[in-house]
Order: sequence, then structure tokens, then C-alpha cells
Amino acid sequence: MSEAEPNDGDPEIERINLRISQSFLNVADEAWRERGFNSRSEFIRYAMREAVNHPEGAGFWKDLAISEAQFDDGDGISSDEVKSEYGLDRE
Repeated sequence: MSEAEPNDGDPEIERINLRISQSFLNVADEAWRERGFNSRSEFIRYAMREAVNHPEGAGFWKDLAISEAQFDDGDGISSDEVKSEYGLDRE
């Protein structure tokens, strides 16, 4: 287990480690920037809140995890296809 990092003096803030593939990190970085989040952390907190507050959307997260594995195996689909599938291409 790694040593805890400082929490900037806020006892309510806990740092965690997250391990994901570099290819998925690249996709996630693109997503948070495109959606106007200020940072990875803000985007991840938002995604976690959504998953906890709206568990009926868990199918989306499961599909996302499957897509990551497929992407890593070279069998993934493009972000445009994902946006279209989930209605994210509408403004």
C-alpha cells in the first residue's frame, strides 16, 4: 500500500490512486476537456457522484469498461460512435 499524500489541510478530502490504461486515460482527458471540466479530478468526482446517485445508469459505466478493454485489444469503437450511441452528439 502506498503512503498517503497530503490533503492540502482539508480533513474532508481523501486522495486515492486510480490505475487505468494510458489509452483510456487519453480518452478520458479528451472527454473532460471537451465537456468543460477544469481537471481530471473534477471530472472523476462528477462521474463518481453520477454513478452513486443514479445507479440506473450503471449500464453506461459497464459499457465504458467493456469498451476500454476492447480499445486496448484494438477492437474498440470511435468516440463519435460512442457519442452517437448515448446521444452525446446532440447539443
